[in-house]
Amino acid sequence: MPETERDNGGHGMLVVQAINSFYGKAHILIDLSLKMEKGQVGVLLGRNGVGKSTTLKSIMGIVCPKSGEIFFEGRPLVGLPSYKICAKGLGYVPEDRRIFTGLTIMENLEVGRRPAPEGFDSWTPERLFELFPNLGGMKNRPGGQMSGGEQQMLTIARTLMGNPKLIILDEPSEGLAPVIVDQLGSAITKLKGEGVSILLAEQNLNFARTICDKAYIVDHGHICFDDEIGRLSDDVCEMHLAV
Repeated sequence: MPETERDNGGHGMLVVQAINSFYGKAHILIDLSLKMEKGQVGVLLGRNGVGKSTTLKSIMGIVCPKSGEIFFEGRPLVGLPSYKICAKGLGYVPEDRRIFTGLTIMENLEVGRRPAPEGFDSWTPERLFELFPNLGGMKNRPGGQMSGGEQQMLTIARTLMGNPKLIILDEPSEGLAPVIVDQLGSAITKLKGEGVSILLAEQNLNFARTICDKAYIVDHGHICFDDEIGRLSDDVCEMHLAV
């Protein structure tokens, strides 16, 4: 069906409508739906194994839903390869970072470079070093000689070199020292101020509460809470997030 006939995602920058995603015969996402508005920072919360990462991978085309629809700025994404989804303005930072360890910071950034959309201020290494000052002092250091926190910053910076409108982060604070988590939170807040929308999967509830507008709790493959993060009660957290 031509794309123009399927532009029925309704209002919202990102709209996920009743997707069902599988790994083999394992049914991971069950009629999962969510909606994000432009300029929001949203977070997927939930225990391990409930489908947070699968949701992000389904949006990015790494996992193809067997049913349901996903729209970005009204355009359908399901069935598109990941590189075409990226070209529409989505950037993805996987949990395992995947930097090029043998390349320098500058070389890693150049790998991610893509033209900016019309009317969008292009991200440059100089702008990114203002966002992540730690990286600016080690421009020629190989990625393999960086700490885990520095590698996480580099992965986000490399993704921003693609000038995405929405950036998707999978467990960005996992395994990082508290001081690095604070720096990451500051960077995400600045990104929002630059007009970049952000969707992340997280288990660190305190971190999420400091940076996010919207929370989605994933439980048994579907969304069981979808509201402003300030309305996320202790009772709901205890029911769906406690280990």
